[in-house]
Amino acid sequence: MSEIGPLRLAAQHLVGPGLPTATEAVRWLTAVQAQDFPGALTSVALRTAGGSRQLVEAALDRGEIVRSWPMRGTLHLVAAEDLPWILALTTPRMVARAVGRQAQLGLDPATLERARELAVGALAGGRRLGRDELLGEWNAAGVVTGGQRGYHLIWYLAQTGTLCFGPVRDREQLIVLTDEWITRPRRPEREEALGELTLRYFRSHGPATVKDFTRWTNLVAADVRAGLALARPALDRIEVDGLEYLMDPGTPERLDADRARAAGVVLLPGFDEFILGYRDRGAVLAAEFADRIVPGNNGVFRPTVVGAGRVLGTWAYTGRGAKRTITATPFGEFTPEVAEAIPRVHATLP
Repeated sequence: MSEIGPLRLAAQHLVGPGLPTATEAVRWLTAVQAQDFPGALTSVALRTAGGSRQLVEAALDRGEIVRSWPMRGTLHLVAAEDLPWILALTTPRMVARAVGRQAQLGLDPATLERARELAVGALAGGRRLGRDELLGEWNAAGVVTGGQRGYHLIWYLAQTGTLCFGPVRDREQLIVLTDEWITRPRRPEREEALGELTLRYFRSHGPATVKDFTRWTNLVAADVRAGLALARPALDRIEVDGLEYLMDPGTPERLDADRARAAGVVLLPGFDEFILGYRDRGAVLAAEFADRIVPGNNGVFRPTVVGAGRVLGTWAYTGRGAKRTITATPFGEFTPEVAEAIPRVHATLP
């Protein structure tokens, strides 16, 4: 399995030539895990030729990239034109599962629709509101947002296509109306959309297994089969330890063109797609160290040190401002070459 990690680095454009723009990087990956917003900016910047978080924010401000909950009920960055059709494929099951939680929070259908009506009224005409500002609008109109009600209202209205996160103000993404902000949405037919989602996942994340894709999208088995039927002819297949992996035919060539970098050190923020984009991380992370990147299985993923396509440890910042430094913690022991490379690579981290 030694080649899977380097191949994934190449597929995700973490080695080789970076993609020309932040929008193209997000579009290539299709969805970039983004509950940690600053980390998501870094994840995208790492995959671009410019390597700039500011350019990612600029793409958000232009409406080329948006943030919503298109995959597994988790925040991701997506290309703006992709959000409507991906939501149509992936969110109905999530919305249906939320009914019980809505009842616990006292959010009946009438309250949800009242919140939608108020949000549309507050944001129509190109207005943009921060989270607390939108909650204030609801509270003022009698829709109470205490506890987790406010979060769930935003989540529900985003999942059902009314709201999304768009431009940035003072390091906060502002909430906008999806239909106003996304001016050129794509709306492929369902079968075509399933084929496209499948193909784009394996091109940008492969080598990966069908189970990896199923977990990433949370699609039902019938939808996965339909997508694979359309995408498989455009993909290469390899078998490792009895498992089938699918990938873009051009990935090995991209790896061969930059093997020296693929053999080196890459520093990734927490929640990066190199880690989160797969159900089985065993090809890049030894099972005995899995709890080191997400201690106590609490859902918070630590930044990682990757060497030659394998996760070798974690890293974190210590201190603040000019005194801020990086501390890296190996799973065992870093080789001298890796230890020497970490501060040098960190100096170029977006």
